[in-house]
Parts: sequence; structure tokens; C-alpha cells
Amino acid sequence: MEKNKTNIVAIVTMCFIFAMISFVTNMAAPFGNIWGYKYDWAAMMGNMMNFAAYLFMGIPAGKMLLKVGYKKTTLIALAVGFVGICIQYLSSFEFLAGAAIFVYLLGAFVCGFCVCMLNTVVNPMLNLLGGGGNKGNQYIQIGGTLNSLTGTLTPFLVGVLIGTVSAETSMSNVAPLLFIAMGVFAVAFAIISFVNIPEPAKGRSEQKFEHSPWSFRHCVLGVIAIFFYVGIEIGIPSQLNFFLSDPNGNGAYPAGFAGAAAIGGAIAAMYWLLMMVGRFCSSLISGKVSTKAQMVTVSSVAILLLVVGIFLPKDIMVKMPGFISGQGFCMNEVPVTALLFVLCGLCTSVMWGGIFNLSVEGLGKYTEQASGIFMMMVVGGGIMPLIQDFIAKKLGYMPSYWLVVAMLCYLLFYALWGCKNVNKDIPVD
Repeated sequence: MEKNKTNIVAIVTMCFIFAMISFVTNMAAPFGNIWGYKYDWAAMMGNMMNFAAYLFMGIPAGKMLLKVGYKKTTLIALAVGFVGICIQYLSSFEFLAGAAIFVYLLGAFVCGFCVCMLNTVVNPMLNLLGGGGNKGNQYIQIGGTLNSLTGTLTPFLVGVLIGTVSAETSMSNVAPLLFIAMGVFAVAFAIISFVNIPEPAKGRSEQKFEHSPWSFRHCVLGVIAIFFYVGIEIGIPSQLNFFLSDPNGNGAYPAGFAGAAAIGGAIAAMYWLLMMVGRFCSSLISGKVSTKAQMVTVSSVAILLLVVGIFLPKDIMVKMPGFISGQGFCMNEVPVTALLFVLCGLCTSVMWGGIFNLSVEGLGKYTEQASGIFMMMVVGGGIMPLIQDFIAKKLGYMPSYWLVVAMLCYLLFYALWGCKNVNKDIPVD
């Protein structure tokens, strides 16, 4: 009975941490609207710095799990996150002038260290609490539901605070959101200090490891899949936000269209809302429907939605809900392409948990090391959207989505063939 109570507390705690990860990560793209207006190169750089931190912190974070445990790693991550948000807030001070953008990027990089450590903790913990397999995936999807809820709120709130991007728009416009983030980190630190979290890796730091996660083919291919997946997850709504918010008339609306940034933020928020819906539905069925079947289905559907959306003319419009300063909530006309891309949120919702679950299946004592490697590869969420943004600037918004289609094709390959564990002869106890 006591063990079940401990597990419930641990599950709730991990789900809360999962929510915080998206809250911090999803600030980068809408903040990019502010910096991208002033510096053409800066639109995706905050996102890039956030994810670049994973490359440096992924493997050290996995080692931290073995050395200091899950709880202490979480507390260190929360403290680092608080510092990162404070640095981003400093970029709103006018006396920094041209240096403000670099202060902001530093803050985004520090926040990246935080979310990397949190991700390293939460994914293996939920998978282990569920006992791996379909049940482990179900727990990850439950946490992912809350992750998507905060992911929905963040771009929406930024869009409301900014309204229409202009030369006067600065980080001071979004200061209330940064204060909220600071408060959440402080409260979370206090709560988790008193929560009892299981330590499945306790004692493993003294174990001798004859092999490594790199010895498992399905894990290696899964690492590549994670790299591409995060690029897909971030690239679809980020570029869609830029497409709808473009103040120069190169996107969905003519130059100077009132409330474009608010509409872009609201539509991007709907993508994350559908991710929440998808993860909630997956959490209900994952105990019975295999992870592999879910991955094959969503990868195929996402490819279809993107290809159709790429070819549709932008003047074919549909009404979707949005928020414009002075008008409140209202229905706004957006290209049908935006609707199709938003629907991809239902598909990408399943992918993170699905890939992680398939990749660590059968790894045993190598799970913590694998988690660190996976977190390192989350840098794909910075690199691939940056490449997509480069393509968008050279060729246009729609051609840039062919990169996303190519990455989805790899995920389909992984779900069909790459996820099979062909190294079952390696001892993992």
C-alpha cells in the first residue's frame, strides 16, 4: 500500500515536471517574433540556443542520474531554470541596447540546460513506474498531456501580450510571463524538496558496464528518430507562426495586417492544444494498442496532411479561433494550410513517448545512459528548425516543410522496421 502511494506521488510529480518543460521551451519561438523583427537572423536563434544546450548537457545529465539520483538532478535543474529565466528578463532593460539580444540568447541557453536535465529525469522515471512496454508508454503520454497543456498556453499568452509586432515591441512586453515562470520554478523547487521520489538508479554508478546503449541497434536508430522528431515537433508550429505573423507581407497576410502576431500565436497554440488532446487519447488506449501501431499510423497521417497543405494555395481560407487586442476572442480567416498543419499536432503528440518507449525497451541497466544520449539528440529541435527557417527565407514558407516530410518518412521507417531489438543476447541485468 505504501509503495502504491509513493508511486502515485512520484507519477504526479513527474507529470508536473513534464508540464514545466514545455512551458519553458515554448517561449522561444514566439519570443522570436520580437527579436526577428529587429534582427533578421534572430527569429529562430532563441530556439536554437535552447536546444543547443541539450548537446552539451545530455550525457552529463544521464551521468547525474547515476551519481546523485533523480531527485537531486531535478532540484539542480529547477535552480538552473530560475537563473535562465532571470537572465532572459534582464534582456528587457533598455540600457543594454544592442547587447540585449545576446543576453536573451544566453538566458535561452541556460534554460536549455534546465529542460535537458528535467527531460532526462522524467522520461525514464515514468517509463519505469509503468513497468516499460505499453504501460510505460501510457504513463509517458499522461505526462505528455500536461506538457502539451502548458505548450498550448505559452504561445497564446505571448501572442496576447505582444499583439502586433512593431519596432517598439520588446521583451518588456512579455515580462509578466517571465515573472510567472520564475514563480513556478521557485514553488516547484520547494515542493519537490519534500516529495519522496524513487531512485531506481541507486547503486548503479558502482556497477561495471560491459556494453552501452550504442550496442543496441534499435536504440541507435531511436536516437536518430528523436533528433528528427523534435525538429518536426518544433518546426511545424514555429514556421506556421512566422507564416501567419509575417509583418512584411510574405506570409499569409498583407504587410502591416493588424493583430497578425496574435493570430499566429493563437493558431500555434491550437497545435499544442491538439497535441494535448492526442496525448490524452493515447494515454487511454496505450495499454491495449501497441506503441508500434500508433507510431505507424500517426507518421503516415502527418505526411499526408503536410503534403496536401504544401500544395494548397494560401488564398483558400477557413475560419479558426484567435485573439486580437481590442476585439477579444474572435474567428479569424486563415489559409486552410494552417488548419492542416495544426492537425499534425494530433500526430506528433504520440511520437515522443512512442520513440522513447520503443528505443529503451530491453535496455535494463543501460536505461539511464540511454536517456542522457536521447536528451543530447534533442538538439535536433534547434538544428532542424534552423535549417527549415533558412529554407523558408530562401525558397518560401511552404517549400521549407519538405524537410519536415523527409524527417517523418524516417520515423515511419523506424516504426515499421528500425525499432526491432535484434540484440537480445546482450545481458542487461
